Amino acid sequence: MTRDLLRDLYATVAAALLVVTAALVGIVIQRANGSLHVGWPPLYAYWRPHIGPGTPAALVVAAGVVAYGPQLASRLPWRALLGAAWGTAMAWTWSLALIDGWQRGIAVRLTTRYEYLQVIDRFQDIPATLRDFTGHILIDSPDHWPAHVAGHPPAATVTFVLLDRVGLGGGGWAGVFCITVGASACVAVLVAVRALTDEALARRAAPFLVMAPAAVWMGTSADGYFAAVAAWTIAFLALAVTGHRPRLTGFASGLLFGLTCYLSYGLTLLAVIGGAALLLGGPRRTRPLPYALAGVAVVPLAFTFVGFNWWEAYRLLVERYYQGAGGIRPYGYWVWANLACTVLVVGPATVAGLRRSGATLLSATARLSPRSSPDAPPPVRTPDHQGPPGRVVSALRRRVVPRSGGPGASPDLRLALLVAAAFSALLIADLSGMSKAETERIWLPFAMWLLASCAFLTRPRTWLATQAVIALLVNHLLLTGW
Repeated sequence: MTRDLLRDLYATVAAALLVVTAALVGIVIQRANGSLHVGWPPLYAYWRPHIGPGTPAALVVAAGVVAYGPQLASRLPWRALLGAAWGTAMAWTWSLALIDGWQRGIAVRLTTRYEYLQVIDRFQDIPATLRDFTGHILIDSPDHWPAHVAGHPPAATVTFVLLDRVGLGGGGWAGVFCITVGASACVAVLVAVRALTDEALARRAAPFLVMAPAAVWMGTSADGYFAAVAAWTIAFLALAVTGHRPRLTGFASGLLFGLTCYLSYGLTLLAVIGGAALLLGGPRRTRPLPYALAGVAVVPLAFTFVGFNWWEAYRLLVERYYQGAGGIRPYGYWVWANLACTVLVVGPATVAGLRRSGATLLSATARLSPRSSPDAPPPVRTPDHQGPPGRVVSALRRRVVPRSGGPGASPDLRLALLVAAAFSALLIADLSGMSKAETERIWLPFAMWLLASCAFLTRPRTWLATQAVIALLVNHLLLTGW
């Protein structure tokens, strides 16, 4: 066993202990005072072993991806790979959702008392409803919105209103929409990784993006839809900064980022990943920015024009959050138990991939930093007479973003930086205290980017098998709330 593989195993064991600790401590807290407001800590779920009509399909898809995924990902033409990834991700998500049956697994998920479809009839006049939207956010306001409607900007609800208007109303069509769109998130991540790093890394990440444990929640909540919009925002930005039709792709990225911010308040943190994409772009990385900024303005201007105030709504949401379970759930538990949820969402392979990403960053920093030993050679001054800190920053910039701007330069370091940006956004969301519990769905837009770190792994079939086992166990042993 190689040293790297041994360290990977240490990391996965540590992550497993985090999950077990979160479960045991959570059970004690929940039985003592019920303050966690979840049935099976740290997940919003209930213990109920079961099988369903999706079980045989899930086993077949898992076996197929484990056996043939890495080989096909390395050999298929690029466009064929993207189509195959989207199709397989849909098959995996559908099969997992159908383990709970059509009704509970798909048709009724978005129709419960917390969800968006509860208020479709209140949007007969969409502009008028948006003007009055903030007046129903607080619990003590008249006809207050259900939890998820109040907890998100109205673009989320308007999406399902528009589906209803075109004849695709009801929970079944809403579920089909979320699964179909949500499954495309893996394609967006592949496009971005290829543009910002290189194609080989994207191909190695593909099977892990397709068969992520995250699919357990991608197909059962609107957050899968949010994750896809967020992922395509970064994908178009990656294409723009690397010279792929910068005007069109830059505008598309900005347009989707504006929409993302009106789907979920917390997804403004997507800007952290976008900043990494800009850093990793070519020498003309700033060229698409005017077009991106023009795109960003479209959705906010449209909602502001009809009378919705994003900032006022967010202020009221914070108050509403603490009026409900958010004000009861203990921060001291969830600030670390949220990370245990994330382990179950991304799986053990991603834990190992994150370890390797961190090792790549540390290795790059060690190579670029001046040595501190007494017999170390003096630091070499750059032409502009920068001292060691300046030399390190300049060297890192040259290493990650060389003068040629080619996306193939230093691909491992580029991918590690992209993954680090996503992990940083997730940590900011965690420390904010506005994501206490239910992060298995809330953090899906960030989790998709962590999965890309699996490109660093050797023995992909073994790691893919562990991913499949986690997803299958979660879906067969627990009834998830989302």
